[in-house]
Formats: sequence, structure tokens, C-alpha cells
Amino acid sequence: MTQLVKTGIAGLDEILHGGVPRNNNLLVEGPPGSGKTTLGLGFIYHGAVDHDEPGAIVSFELDPVKLLRDAAGFNWDLQGQIDQGKIKIIQTSPAVLLSEFRSDDGVFAATLRGMGARRLLIDGLTPLRLYAEAHAMQFREDVHLLIEGLTRLGVTTLVTAEKDESMTGVLAHERFVFDTIITLSREENRRRVHRRLTVMKSRGQDFIGGSHTLRIEPDVGVHVYRRAQSRPISLYDQPTSDERMSTGSPAIDTMMDGGIYKGSVTMVSGISGTGKTVLGVQFLSHAIASGHKALLVSLDEHPRQLMRNALSLGFDLQALVDAGQLVIHYESPLELELDVHFERIVKLVESGNVDCVVLDSIAVYEMTSRSEVADYLYALATFFKHRLATTLFNYESPELLGVSQISEELKGSHLVDNIILLNYVEISTMLRRAIAVPKVRGSRNLQITREYAIGAGGLLLIDETGCDVQAVPQLPFSAYYGLLSRSPSRQSPAVEEAVAGGAPMPPDADLPLEPAA
Repeated sequence: MTQLVKTGIAGLDEILHGGVPRNNNLLVEGPPGSGKTTLGLGFIYHGAVDHDEPGAIVSFELDPVKLLRDAAGFNWDLQGQIDQGKIKIIQTSPAVLLSEFRSDDGVFAATLRGMGARRLLIDGLTPLRLYAEAHAMQFREDVHLLIEGLTRLGVTTLVTAEKDESMTGVLAHERFVFDTIITLSREENRRRVHRRLTVMKSRGQDFIGGSHTLRIEPDVGVHVYRRAQSRPISLYDQPTSDERMSTGSPAIDTMMDGGIYKGSVTMVSGISGTGKTVLGVQFLSHAIASGHKALLVSLDEHPRQLMRNALSLGFDLQALVDAGQLVIHYESPLELELDVHFERIVKLVESGNVDCVVLDSIAVYEMTSRSEVADYLYALATFFKHRLATTLFNYESPELLGVSQISEELKGSHLVDNIILLNYVEISTMLRRAIAVPKVRGSRNLQITREYAIGAGGLLLIDETGCDVQAVPQLPFSAYYGLLSRSPSRQSPAVEEAVAGGAPMPPDADLPLEPAA
């Protein structure tokens, strides 16, 4: 009884910690279109093909021809398994099946014993209830009869049941007699269909609770994607490193007290056009040149466009991809499902031994599910940290400083080790770019704002050391007003004097760019 039976459903056995105890009776309930029959077919088919466990399918309503057609849609050779005697389809009625269970030596039991059946699918429980109600019978007694009969047969049985707005599914007492209950749901959000799977209970074992993403995929059938937030979290053995990595810009590294720690997570926040993607490409290109493997997850730009734009700045991403040093993974935000997306990132990182990652942009996660984004980012950050992968989260923020939105809406500032703010500054009628680094854990970062330009080599900070223009003195707070607004102001004597006297304005400073890395 302690032996676990693998369901064969992609992802489900992981949630069940290896499978279900043998001879458990499983109930799979859900509304129409949620994947009940497909899951049941996969349970029987993969049991026969992958685990050499013959199985039988009992159908009350669905014609065997349609079952074969549905199986063929997933490239499952159900007919071939039937011809080998490993699978049998039995079309019957609730009355006949219940009468068979009242006998120890009925035709049904003999059929299962004759083929050596280890698995059974009954699709579904709802016709049994309707039969009982039509004949003024106690459905509870029929369910007990069904469970007792299945126990005598010694098979692991999966029973499906309808559940929609007009039917509450299986009643509480009937649910109690099943060993394992799996609930499927199907809902539409912004005209997109989302399916979920939840293991409500499973006697004799532990499992991963919560709502997991379910998809019906070609050549696979039902594929369950484990809830991203359920990844195991180790609190005491998280790897850390004293090694610093360059952002790709020596000047930014100086602002960050020597660069970013290996295995840290950095959030790059700024409004559109400030160079977040450029900095990400700059960081990955430098990391690859230092011998690291890199992953760029693009949720905003298609890889072709990304490569074209990067090449104009001197970054040949195509060559890095061809050399196997860089993986660019693109997913359209229109059909993004967080659990599926997480699983794909995990596989890319693990299979490619990736240790440098850029996600561009995590604002898409917020658009996909505002209620889940904070937990999801925590799951991503935890995964990368445990692999000591140095990560950049690019985030498009419409704010001037970009801090309060990260803290209040995204709730992501506490998840990351470092924060880099990119923004525009309007001087007269000119827009100029500014960078600040308000947070670098474990470092003495420079609390200054630097101007930068975007050119060949990425983000290039402007060198002000040789400028003979007198810098604005740092005065006490008492010399300013508007401190609480985070935009303190004071008069500029030189400008005010020029305006009042009709004299020319002070000349612009000719400031050189730093050399490209």
C-alpha cells in the first residue's frame, strides 16, 4: 500500500511527490473543458506504455470511437495498446456497472482480472448520480458500493465528475470516501482561458498544495506546471560570494563600490528610453567575455529587433548566440502564464549552466497578474540566489525617481540587493539622462547622480572631473525648501543675476564621455 503509482501526467507526479499510493481511489472533478477526460486518458495510456500497467476505461456517455480520436490528437496510439491487450474500453450503463459491483464474480471483475488490469478509469461519476436520482435510489449507497467493489478489484482507480455552476460536484460525504481528490478549474481572464489544478487531499502521502497551472498541450495532453511560489526555500544554506562582477561600465562600478556581488539581484528601474535594455546587454556582454554563461529573457522586444538595436551599439548578440554563450528567450506578454514561464526559465538555466541573467522587463509580470507579482518575483530571486546566478531585473517605472512604485505597487525593493535608477532630467528644453544608485547591499555606494549618454559600448557616464564650471555647493538643509517633496529648490545666483541684468547666460560645459569598456 505504500508503493507509489506514477500517474504519468507531466508535472502531476512532482506535485504528488512521486505519485499516489497504490490502490488509492482518485476523484478528478471540474467543469466542462477543464481536462478531466484528457487527464484520465493520459493516466491509463501512460500507465500501459511507460509503466507496463494494463488498464481499462469505463465510459457511460463517450463513444469509444471518440476516445480513440481524442487520444490520436495527442499522438497516443490507444488502438495499438488495445490490440496488444494492455488497454480495454468498456462502454456500459450505470445500472449494469452497479450490478456488477454487487457481485464478486461478475463479468466486469473477470474482465479486469483476465487482462491483469492495474489501473481503471471511470468516466464519470455524474451519470451514476443521475441514475440514482431517476430511480429514487440513495446515491450515497451507490458510491459506497462502487468504492467497495474497486477495493476488491485491487486496482488504482480514477473517477471523473462534473462540477459547474448548476452542480456543486460531489457532495461532502461522497468526497470523504475517495482517497485522493483533484479539482480542476477553468476561467477566463481578459478573454484568455486559464486552467488550474489543485490537490484537495491525498491519503497516505504529502503533496504540494495550492493552485497549479494546467495546460492541454499537443503531443503531451495534460501538463501541470508547479506553482512557482512552492519551490523549496532553504533558509540557512544560501550560497554567497565575495566576488564582484562588473556591470560593463567602470564608472557605474565605481558608483557601486566596485561592482555587484556575484549571485546578487539588481533592479534597474527607469522610464522608457533611458537604456535599461542597453545596460542589460552591456552587463551580459561583459560577463560572457569574462567566461560566464548568460540568459536574456525578453518580454518586450522580439529577439530580431533586440539583436538589430544591440548591433548598432557594437554588441553582436547573434555571434554570442551562435557560440552557445548566450541564450535569448522570448515570450509574448499576451499569452504569458507565470508558472509555465517560471518552469521554462528554470530549465534554460539548469540545462545551460547559466550564471548571469537579465529579465527585461518584469513590468510584464505585473500586467499578467498584479496580485501574484510580488510572490513570483520572490520565487525568481530565490531560485537565482540559490544557484549564485547574478541577475538584473529591468523594470519600467513612470515615476521621476522610481522608488515608491517599486516599494508600494510592485513591492519589489526588499527582494533585490541593488537598485539602479535611470531617468531623464529636463534642462531648459533639453532632455538629459541621469543615473543614481540608491541601494547596494554590503557596499558603500556613492550617493550621487551622474549624467550619462547612450552610444557605442552602452551606457557611458559623462566625465566631469576636467570641467572648470563651478559645481553647485552642497549647502545645509536650511538653505533649501521643499525637502519633503524630494525635489528641494534654491535660487541660482549666476542665472538670476544674468536674467536681472540682461547679461548672457553662463556657457554650457563641454563634458567628455568616459571611454567604452
